[in-house]
Amino acid sequence: MEYIELGKTGVKVSMIGIGAWQASGKSWGQDVEDDKIVGALIRANELGINFIDTAEAYGDGHSETVVARAIKEIGRDNVVVATKVHGGHLHADDLVKAAENSAARLGVKEIDLYQVHWPDPWEQVPLRETMKAMESLYDRGLIRAVGVSNFSVRDLKEAREHLSHVDIASDQVRYNMVQREVEEEVLPYCRREGITLIAWSPIAQGALTGKYSTAHKPSDDIRRGNKLFNDANLAEISKLLQVLREIAEAEQKTVAQVALNWLTREGDVLPIPGAKTEAQAEENAGAVGWKLKADELKRIDEVLSKLKISYYPRPV
Repeated sequence: MEYIELGKTGVKVSMIGIGAWQASGKSWGQDVEDDKIVGALIRANELGINFIDTAEAYGDGHSETVVARAIKEIGRDNVVVATKVHGGHLHADDLVKAAENSAARLGVKEIDLYQVHWPDPWEQVPLRETMKAMESLYDRGLIRAVGVSNFSVRDLKEAREHLSHVDIASDQVRYNMVQREVEEEVLPYCRREGITLIAWSPIAQGALTGKYSTAHKPSDDIRRGNKLFNDANLAEISKLLQVLREIAEAEQKTVAQVALNWLTREGDVLPIPGAKTEAQAEENAGAVGWKLKADELKRIDEVLSKLKISYYPRPV
């Protein structure tokens, strides 16, 4: 397993992590079982994956309790644990309580990376208040690093202005082969500033595994309403999958492994695919430790440049 630095913290994290959104309950499908997810987290760690990401919003804290079971088996010193404060808990007092509760559910004295899950567009809590509270948690020793999630460049800039002696280590955003909006501003900014970009939904909720098509769509609550899985978008994605299958066969990898490896090609993006089973954890770990060839990257770029993904009309 290869490792990269998390922002400028000095903390080393595996080039690929594992997300625990799937440990929210049955919203990800009837095949979700806590015991199997714990097994997947443990197996991932055995293969060198030391970064686990969760959030208090995932199953109202349930995901954190599942992750805690894995941490207990893995050993606290062998894992970098990241969690996120709900976007509705950004007032200072609420944020502190949320961090304390997350630490308790995780069974840890210190959260390695604590992230603001999303900026607050409803209560309009000033970022100054939120970031000062985050810095107080850092000073207190409850968190080792400050992170954000789903922040634009303007949000990042403002948030950093309100931190006096600690910087933002990471921005966790949606990023995969067919959802590349962050390449316009967020990714270049993070690269310039030494902020790690953590990629959630790195295989587009399974659309880049080759498992789904216009004739076979996901039926779980999370993905059923995702416009990415409409007929037009799946038809577009099928053009990419054709190329990915050919590359996967040549490299003796899976389609998902090729899609994940593409994200790590520059060495500064940390994808966090989920895993419901040990087999999926093993597949994720096999996505790194090798590199796509120049001609393969060129073929991928050519097909990506022609893809047309649309989310119109969105449900009201």
